[in-house]
Parts: sequence; C-alpha cells; structure tokens
Amino acid sequence: MKRQSLIFKAPLVLEIREEECPTPHKGEVLVKTLYSAISTGTELLAFTGQIPTWLSLDETLPALRGTFSLPFKYGYACVGEVIAVGKEVAETWLGRKVFAFNPHESAFVASVESLIPLPEGLGEEDLLFLPNMETAINLVQDGRPILGEQVVVFGLGMVGLLTTALLTRFPLSRIVALDRYPLRRKAGMELGITATFDPLSEDVLRGLRSILETLGYHQGADLVFEVSGAPGALNQAVEITGYSGRIVIGSWYGRKPVALDLGGRFHRSRIQMIASQVSTIAPELSGRWNKQRRLEMALEALKWLRPSFWISHRFPFERAAEAFRLLYEYPEDTLQVILTYS
Repeated sequence: MKRQSLIFKAPLVLEIREEECPTPHKGEVLVKTLYSAISTGTELLAFTGQIPTWLSLDETLPALRGTFSLPFKYGYACVGEVIAVGKEVAETWLGRKVFAFNPHESAFVASVESLIPLPEGLGEEDLLFLPNMETAINLVQDGRPILGEQVVVFGLGMVGLLTTALLTRFPLSRIVALDRYPLRRKAGMELGITATFDPLSEDVLRGLRSILETLGYHQGADLVFEVSGAPGALNQAVEITGYSGRIVIGSWYGRKPVALDLGGRFHRSRIQMIASQVSTIAPELSGRWNKQRRLEMALEALKWLRPSFWISHRFPFERAAEAFRLLYEYPEDTLQVILTYS
C-alpha cells in the first residue's frame, strides 16, 4: 500500500512524497488519516527553519523519532480510522475512529497503546484540539490561579484561546488578553473575558494598568501567561505583573533571540518566571497527577468546549503547502487550520 507523507524539505519548502506504508505487526494497526491539525507555534517554527537542527522532534512520542535536521516529517495531531489490524489485536478495532500523535500523512501504523479512541459525544474535528488542550491544562496547572486573582494572557493563538477558556471556569476577578490580530481578540472576547488589547498599540500599557490597578489594594497582574511566541511580550509581561506575581512562559521561541530587561522593576518586585512544557508534569504535582490523568482531563474539557468552531480553514492534504503559506503570510486571517484527506 502506498501513502503520501508531508516532508519539511527546506525552510519554507514542503513536499508531498509517496512511499510504501508499513504493514501492521503484532499489537499494531493501520490507520487511514481523516484530518490533521497544523500548529501555529512549533510547526511554523519548523516550517521557517527556526528550530535548532540538533533538537529531537519529540523524545516522548514514538512517531516523532529523529531531529529537526532536514528533511523530516512533523505534526502531532491526526484523527483517522483503523482499516487493518496486526496480530493479537481484536478485530473490534476495525472501523474505529482514533487520535494519534503522528505527522501529516495519509496513512500510518501505530501501536494500539499509542492511540486514543474517539470518545462518545465528541466530534472528530474536536479531537484534533487534544494536544493544545493538554498544553493549556499544563499551563493552568503550572500557573495555579487563585480565587479573585487578576490574570493576563499574552497571545490568543489556539493555545492561548484554550488556556483562556479554561481560566473562565475559575472565579477570577479579571481576565485580560493581548493579541496582534482583531480576529483572535474577537474570539477571546466571545469567551466572556474582561478586555483585550493589541500589544503593539502605543497606549497598551496604560490601558492594561487602567484595568489592573483599579482594585486599589493590589496593583498589577497576579498571574500572566506568555503564549504569544513573541519574545518582546516578556518585557511587557514584567511591566504589568504585580509584586510577587507569576509569569508562566509557554512560548517556544526557537532560534528567536530574547532580549529580557531584568534591570528595572523585575528584581524588586520579586516576580517569578515559570517555564511550562507539556512533555512533563510539574514535579510538585506528580504525586497526584500523571500524563494519563491529564489526558483524561483534556478529553473532558474538549467535550464541554467543543472547539471545532474555531476551525477557520480546511485544506485538502494535497494543498498542505498552501495552508502553511497562509499561516505564515496571513496569520491575521486564521484561527485553526486543518488538513483533510480523501
């Protein structure tokens, strides 16, 4: 059986390559891909050559062995249908819809242990948001919002929107978000948050302070999430974080340099900066939480949010290069872009 795989061939260059699809062995199944989602964070960094070539694709995922040394396959959000099973796999798997952390390709072989069956009551396209929802949950767990806090989110890409959606479930006094693009700010406001701002506007800091300093007894944000992917956002985050506040950094900047000003109010304000990355659980939570529990929580969150309404574009797999170009050249027109497979 032949399959088509998306290859990251050079910076800004993609190629669809036909190749032999492996046969499922013991404990494995063959999956025909129905949809895959494109990440506007890590995948765009890979598309533009902004990730160090020596870095592993993902040491925790069997489908993403190797490094970012060109050429390589990438992607980690596929939904498909099981069309063949290997030895010692029950035939009840045949026809089952599943999620896999797998690169963009029309078919693939995976162990049954690595697949996540489509839960009852959840749409196939909603399931594409699973990796980003896991990331959002990890961010919130690392930030540990407290009743009545003022929270600011930098970046309303998909991770930022999902993080903001989770935060609206907490009894916080205010949630404010920043993003360059009106479409994303509109999506944030539709979640019922307090306000949104353009981080590049001249009066953004004044606007933020007018909201965050009205409580009187506590000035500035208690908790800030930086998920914009823009290194300059960190200095803005420091500017609006209050005394002993926390800044959770979920952005991966790749090769982009980060010029961080720690000589101003950062030091005297005792601000904490927390690195958050979904590949691991925070050590202080690992006594009660593991990846399976977090995954189950992410699936439940997808059921109540049903985020597929944020899909702004659907491209046939054959037009994958066009989809990536759209995200790279016109990000202001997009929310979530997915690929569909015939």
